[in-house]
Amino acid sequence: MKLSLLTDYLESLAPLAYQEDYDNCGLIVGRLDQEVFQALVSLDCTEAVVDEAIATNCQVIISHHPIVFKGLKKFNSKTYVERVVEKAIRNNIALYAIHTNLDNMHTGVNARICETLGLTNTRILAPKHNTIKKLVTYVPLAQAEQVRNALFHAGAGNIGNYSEASFNAEGKGTFKANENADPYVGEIGVRHTEDEVRVEVVYPANLESKILMALILAHPYEEVAYDLFNLTNQNQQIGAGMIGELEYPIPEEAFLFEVKEKMKAHVIRHTAFTGKHIRKVAVCGGAGGFLLKQAIAAGADIFITADYKYHEFFDAEGKILIADIGHFESEQFTQQLLYEIIRKKFTTFAVRLTEINTNPVKYFI
Repeated sequence: MKLSLLTDYLESLAPLAYQEDYDNCGLIVGRLDQEVFQALVSLDCTEAVVDEAIATNCQVIISHHPIVFKGLKKFNSKTYVERVVEKAIRNNIALYAIHTNLDNMHTGVNARICETLGLTNTRILAPKHNTIKKLVTYVPLAQAEQVRNALFHAGAGNIGNYSEASFNAEGKGTFKANENADPYVGEIGVRHTEDEVRVEVVYPANLESKILMALILAHPYEEVAYDLFNLTNQNQQIGAGMIGELEYPIPEEAFLFEVKEKMKAHVIRHTAFTGKHIRKVAVCGGAGGFLLKQAIAAGADIFITADYKYHEFFDAEGKILIADIGHFESEQFTQQLLYEIIRKKFTTFAVRLTEINTNPVKYFI
């Protein structure tokens, strides 16, 4: 199939608009119109992973971490990043990254961590703001349903676990067409009154162009009247980290043993025990230290993440147990998540998990 079919689907689940400013998600090497027959999924894109793709005849590597984070000025094989890009281009292998846009989805990386740890009642720890907008338009009564359906089909009207949500109020609309108009109803030069419906829907800001196109194509009027509003509401489906609950409280040491086993962690660096049992658990795959205040405010007993620096451990101040399980360890199950997502959608497309452990950190035990 065309690579664009695969990437379009992945971006429908984790839109590029939700990646962080520093990130570089999406297609890094390759063309969207190239044919792909098999994909290789990995956490990182290393030289060994590219070699594996060549050996197994994979035309695209889908990794969580982007191989390129910042601009490359030279390609002379001096760094592993340059060598990976060069080798991929020479062998016509596309490189695609789905990183913080997947981190920020309520069904993404952190949801898989919560599932692995057996957490329930999960929710986003730090929901994003300013990702939701509202559209208000005015439609003749007879065509209101067709316009609503078009907006819903384009992605508007989704609120949490509900879809096709709208507010509708009937009223009277007036207008007078001038000599250059081609009015759907009414006469040129005569003020017309029409029974109309005020239709309101919310939508993800990244879908705005698609929503407006659907509105214009479905609306019967020559000139479509509509208003757009920026909403500051938190988006409970998008954001960093997650928090959930254990079925019953567990002593701190016992829970760390469980985390070590379930997350396949070689070692856990942690702050001093607080003396409390663990019931509420906050998680963030990768470097999540920036979420400590949110974890404490949410009443978490433990915060499981990675890449904590020495002085940052002091910030716990006895209020919470910080557990650093390692970057690779916290995100390793993302590979399986991506594999399952692709297999479920494209049942006849070949996809395989890398057999290479890309963790650059080794442990001397």
